[in-house]
Amino acid sequence: MSRRAPVAAARPEELRLLEALTLSPKTSQGTALRAGIVLESIKGISIKDVAVFFDVNVLTVRKWRERFIARGIAGLTDAPRSGKPRKHLPELRDRILATLELPPPEGQSTWDGRAVAAHLDVNVHAVWRVLRKEGIGLQRQRSWCVSTDPEFATKAADIVGLYLNPPCNALVISVDEKPSIQAKTCPTGYVKTESGKIVRGFKSTYKRNGTLNLFAALEVATGVVHGKTTETKRRQDFQQFMDEVVAELPQDREIHVILDNLCTHKKNDDWLARYEGRVHFHFTPTSASWLNLVEVWFGILSRKALRGASFLNKDELRKAIESFLKAHNAAPRPFRWRKREVRGAQLRNTIVNLCN
Repeated sequence: MSRRAPVAAARPEELRLLEALTLSPKTSQGTALRAGIVLESIKGISIKDVAVFFDVNVLTVRKWRERFIARGIAGLTDAPRSGKPRKHLPELRDRILATLELPPPEGQSTWDGRAVAAHLDVNVHAVWRVLRKEGIGLQRQRSWCVSTDPEFATKAADIVGLYLNPPCNALVISVDEKPSIQAKTCPTGYVKTESGKIVRGFKSTYKRNGTLNLFAALEVATGVVHGKTTETKRRQDFQQFMDEVVAELPQDREIHVILDNLCTHKKNDDWLARYEGRVHFHFTPTSASWLNLVEVWFGILSRKALRGASFLNKDELRKAIESFLKAHNAAPRPFRWRKREVRGAQLRNTIVNLCN
C-alpha cells in the first residue's frame, strides 16, 4: 500500500494570511511561492500536480507542506543558517554613517562606496552591504521645492478645494504653457549592447529646427485638454488662447482658472472685465506650480510624444502635439489629487538623523 502525504489544513485566519502573502506586491517571490504551494495543497491537489503547476521539484512541495503542518505560517520562513561569521562588527554601520557626514575627499563632490571604503580601510563590498541595508543610495537624487509665500496655506487651500469640492454649476480648468519645445532632428533606433540587451539608441548630435510654445487648459472634472501651439508666448497669445477656451466651454457655467505666477498670467484685468462674473483666476503660491494639475499632463506629453522623437521642422512638431491631444481627448481620464503632505520634520539634514 502506497504511503499517503499528510493532509494540510488551515484555520480561516491562516487562509486569509496565505492569500494575502500570494497577492501582496511587497511579499518576496520565495515567500509567495511557499504560500501558493500550501494553498494548493489545502485544496487537496496532489504533491505531483502542485509541483507541475509551480514548476518546482516534488521535494520542494513536500518540504513546505510538512513545514506548514508542523509550524503553521511560521514554518514558511527561512530557518537560521550556519555560515561564516560576520567579519565586520556592528559599529561599522555607525562609522560609515559618520563618514558620510564628513566633507567628501578632495577631487570629489560627493561620497561614493569606494571612497568610503578607502577612508575606513575596509572592503568596498562591506560598505555596499551596509548602504543597501540602510536604504542609502549615494548616487540617486531627489529634489524638493519649499514655497516661501507667506500666504501659502490660504492659497494652497483654495487650489486644493477647487480640485476636491468645486463650486456648484462651475468648471475648474488648470492652465499653463510649456515653452520652447524644440523641433530637433535626431536619428533614433534600437541598438544591442555588449551585454546582449536591446535598448533605445540615438545619435549624440542633433539639429535644431526652431521651437514652439504650447498653451494647455486641463478640465479637472473630465481630463479633457484644450491646447494651442504658438510661435511666441506673449500676454496677447495667452489671452487669445483663453478666449478660445472660454468659447468652447458651456456658456451657462462659471469658470475657475488655476494659474501659476508667470508674468503673462498677471495684469489681465481688462481681459477679465470682459468676462466679469463668469471667469475667475486663482493663482498658486509662489514656487508652488506643482499644485497645478496640468503640469502632470505636460509630463505625460513629454514622455509619450516628445522624448526620443525626431522632427524635421516645426510643422512636424506641431502635428505631433496635435495628434497627441486628439488621442488623449478621445478617451480622457481625470487626474485624482493625491499629493501627500510634506512636513518640515521630513526634510532631514543629515544621514544620521534620517536613519535614527
